[in-house]
Amino acid sequence: MQVKGSAIAVLPKFIAEKHGADGLRKWQEALSPGARKIFHDGVMLSEWYPITEAYLEPTALLCALFYGGDTAGALAVGRYSAEYALKGIYKAFVKLSSVKSFISRANTVMTTYYKPSAMEIASVGPDRLVLHMTIFPTPSEHAELRIAGWIQRSLEIHGCKDVSWAIPRSFTKKDPLTELVFTWH
Repeated sequence: MQVKGSAIAVLPKFIAEKHGADGLRKWQEALSPGARKIFHDGVMLSEWYPITEAYLEPTALLCALFYGGDTAGALAVGRYSAEYALKGIYKAFVKLSSVKSFISRANTVMTTYYKPSAMEIASVGPDRLVLHMTIFPTPSEHAELRIAGWIQRSLEIHGCKDVSWAIPRSFTKKDPLTELVFTWH
């Protein structure tokens, strides 16, 4: 499985902003040789990278170094990624469209960042959204949480209040899909 450079380029930015230059250096030095090469050589936004070395291991390392092993770090970087990606004209699109309209692009966004992958809308209502990740060959709690964080923050940018999330079914638990449930006021 592969991940687009634009999905991984934000990770060093997040670490530098939240944990400073020393934190970034500490993270870079602790990366596996393959991951270190990817980030050292400079991430090309339009290129595809192996998901384990470029995305999963570096996210797990972030959680280990700065969150005491808690996967909350994956959620935080997902939220940061949405904030980073949804600015300017994209932010206006998210704010001005209905939840159903902007979330209808979920599969397009998913396949833009991960291959192979697929996501479909199971249901959407005035205060609830259920998405199903139906293809994601490299199951990972870190990936699911980054995606959940991204969607949570995009719903907040849209104007939804008190957005909460749950992952009742997951590829990581050997379920046939990952289900992401979001509720808000």
